[in-house]
Amino acid sequence: MQFGIFTVGDVTTDPTNGTTPTEHERIKAMVRIALKAEEVGLDVFATGEHHNPPFVPSSPTTMLGHIAAQTSNLILSTSTTLITTNDPVKIAEDFAMLQHLADGRVDLMMGRGNTGPVYPWFGQDIRQGIPLAIENYALLRKLWREDVVDWSGKFRTPLQGFTSTPRPLDGVPPFVWHGSIRSPEIAEQAAYYGDGFFANHIFWPKEHFQQLISFYRQRFEHYGHGSADQAIVGLGGQAFIRPKSQDARNEFRPYFDNAPVYGHGPSLEEFTEQTPLTVGSPQEVIDKTLTFREHFGDYQRQLFLMDHAGLPLKTVLEQLDLLGSEVVPVLRKELDAMRPAHVPDAPTHASLKAAASVASVEASV
Repeated sequence: MQFGIFTVGDVTTDPTNGTTPTEHERIKAMVRIALKAEEVGLDVFATGEHHNPPFVPSSPTTMLGHIAAQTSNLILSTSTTLITTNDPVKIAEDFAMLQHLADGRVDLMMGRGNTGPVYPWFGQDIRQGIPLAIENYALLRKLWREDVVDWSGKFRTPLQGFTSTPRPLDGVPPFVWHGSIRSPEIAEQAAYYGDGFFANHIFWPKEHFQQLISFYRQRFEHYGHGSADQAIVGLGGQAFIRPKSQDARNEFRPYFDNAPVYGHGPSLEEFTEQTPLTVGSPQEVIDKTLTFREHFGDYQRQLFLMDHAGLPLKTVLEQLDLLGSEVVPVLRKELDAMRPAHVPDAPTHASLKAAASVASVEASV
């Protein structure tokens, strides 16, 4: 079981004192948060990709390459990479380069994004979002798996005798998760290829995501990648932790009430009842996170959103201390003990390389 954090990289005013970090301060804070994640024993750091204010992570591989140089164990990922508006050729090149720099500690999450104007900024039509996601990813897979590519499609110029460089490290492309909050077509795409499916269920009730994940599992089995319970599932989550529950609620409430995404809507109590958000003690976070397995089955990756809504860096680092020392060790032990032996771990570069080696031997026999 992998545990980690993801960031959307928002620049948000702290409602308790009216201060707003500069873009420089926010970018540096994201790096510090990633380093802290490794320090406290988390497995994954994932950054979003946005091209509009108030967000700063417009170049995820630049940031992740910088973090790779300062870490040793942390898996570097995205949340998400925009498969619809990025050129698949550039994605293939950028993430293969990052793979080499990070010695394989790289995977990525593909998604369409949730910002409508980004499509025309990059010469695309939002009404073609699903077809773009399907065609662009098919090309990306081909670029990573074939040394010389001839290709033509609807959304970009053809390729003739093209080789993407550098080639994936050890001949093994980064593992891909497909992220979605509402589209069964994306769950179908993940299942078709035997890739991972990431449900970022931080806003909506569990019933919505139960349908998406169940559909993905059924289709994963349909395409012959294994039984439904062996499908590779990742989940989002949110938490604010203090040793005492009431202290957590008192401290987080002004941030929740004024958050750009869900502020001025449901009360904190209503939102925590209806969504995965947990505001309370380490034990409360543990108890609620353990219910995710009851709702969605055994899964492989749990990422928490910890640094949004204007929370100061000092507070976020304190959150990571509590997450790493008091929450994740218990979750890891409990969830690993409950997972059946036939349900796989999340793929890593090492496991994918080993599987490719076995397949090569079998093919030569």
